[in-house]
Amino acid sequence: MNDVTRPRILVVGAGFAGVECVRRLERKLAPDEADVTLVTPFAYQLYLPLLPQVASGVLTPQSIAVSLRRSKKYRTRIIPGGAIGVDLKSKVCVIRTITDKTVNEPYDYIVLAPGSVTRTFDIPGLTEHAFGMKTLAEAAYIRDHVISQLDLADASDDPAERASRLQFVVVGGGYAGTETAACLQKLTHAAVKRYPRIDPALIKWHLIDIAPKLMPEMGDKLGRSAMEILARRGIDVSLGVSIAKAGPEEVTFTDGRVVPTRTLIWTAGVVASPLIATLGAETVRGRLAVNAEMTLPGQDGVFALGDSAAVPDKAKDDENAICPPTAQHAMRQGKHVADNVIATLRGKPLTPYEHKDLGLVVDLGGTDAVSKPLGIELRGIPAQFAARGYHWAALRTNVAKVRVATNWTLNALAGDDFVRTGFQARKAARLKDFEFTDAYLTPEQVQAHVEGADRKE
Repeated sequence: MNDVTRPRILVVGAGFAGVECVRRLERKLAPDEADVTLVTPFAYQLYLPLLPQVASGVLTPQSIAVSLRRSKKYRTRIIPGGAIGVDLKSKVCVIRTITDKTVNEPYDYIVLAPGSVTRTFDIPGLTEHAFGMKTLAEAAYIRDHVISQLDLADASDDPAERASRLQFVVVGGGYAGTETAACLQKLTHAAVKRYPRIDPALIKWHLIDIAPKLMPEMGDKLGRSAMEILARRGIDVSLGVSIAKAGPEEVTFTDGRVVPTRTLIWTAGVVASPLIATLGAETVRGRLAVNAEMTLPGQDGVFALGDSAAVPDKAKDDENAICPPTAQHAMRQGKHVADNVIATLRGKPLTPYEHKDLGLVVDLGGTDAVSKPLGIELRGIPAQFAARGYHWAALRTNVAKVRVATNWTLNALAGDDFVRTGFQARKAARLKDFEFTDAYLTPEQVQAHVEGADRKE
C-alpha cells in the first residue's frame, strides 16, 4: 500500500474512549495498514474522576493530565482543535483548530468519541454566574476562586460581603457533585485556620439536588452514609431543591431561600457533545443511537462510543438499557471499537460490546469515602482504599501513577499551602467560557461548508 491508498481512520475526542481506541489501533495495526488521526484541543487524556482533588489542591493539574505523546510507539497525527460538524454523506469532519481556523478533514472511517458537556437548563443567570467541573482549567480556576474568596473576606470589614464570600453552593447530588462539595469543604476547613480574622462558623457549604436521594447510583445505605459524613462536616444538603435564578452575589433556590454567595458550582449531570446534533442522525436521550457493535446503522464506516453514544447494555436483562456514561465503560468500549474497526479493515465480522458494571467509588476526602466495588458496600478507610486504589490502577502511565501517589502522600503528611496560582484573570470566567458549546454548526451549516470548500477546489 502507498500513502494515497491507505485507509484514513479519524478519531474524534481524547477522553477515555478515544484514547483507548487510538492506543489499541497503534498496537494492532501495521504502520502501512492505515493512517490514524486524532482530533482534540489538548494532547493529553484527562483523568476526569480526580478533578475534585485538583480543585481542592490534593493533586496538581499535571498529575491527572496524561500526555498522549509520551509513548515511544506513538505515531498518530494530532489535529489540535475540536470537531464542530460531520458530513456523513461526504465523509468529511469539520474542525475548528485552537487558532480558530476552520478546516475539513476527510476520512474513510470515523470513530466518534467527543464525550459530553455539562447539562444546563434555562435558569436565569446560570451560565453567566456558575462554574462547571468538567475541564482541567475549570478545576484549577475554581481552586483559585475559592481561596480568593477567603482572602477577600479576610480583608473586608463589611459583614454582608463577608457572608456572601464565605458561602458556597454546589448543585448536583451525583458522585461528581458530592465529591466536589466534600473535597472543597475540606479545603476551606483547613485553610480558615490560616485566617485569624475569619470566624470558621461563617463558612457554609450547600449541596442541593432536585432528586429525592443523594447519589442514587450508590444505593440507599451508602447514600445515607454519605449524607451523615457531609452533615458531620457541616455541609447543608437539600434534596428536592434546585436553582430558580443566579446572580453575581446571590442564588435563589426553588424553595424560596435566597443564599448570599459569590460561588455557584454546577455539576447537575452531563449531556452528549453538541457534535452529535450536527449529524442529523437518530438519538436516544441526546446520545447517538448505535447498535451493540457500536456502528451507526445505515452508515458505512461510522463508529460511536462513550458518553455521546447510546450503546446497548447487553449485560442487563432490559433490552432497552444503554451503558451509563462512566469511565469504565468508555475505556472498554474504546478497545472494543478499535477491534471492530480493524475487523472492518480486514474483512472480518464485528463483535458486540458487553461489560458488567464493576460499581462506583466516591472519595469524600481524608479518610471518608463510600464505595461499592462488585456490589460490596464499603465505608470509611476500606472504601477510601478501594476508591484510590481503583483510580490509581486506572491511570494510563507509570509516570502518572507516581505523580498521583506522591501528591496523595505529600498532602497527607504536609497539608496544603493554599496558594493561588494566578489562573483567575481580572475578568471572571464562568461555565459558558470553558466548554465552547456555541461553536458547533447545524447540519445545514456543515453541508454548506463542505460543499463550499469543494467548489473552491
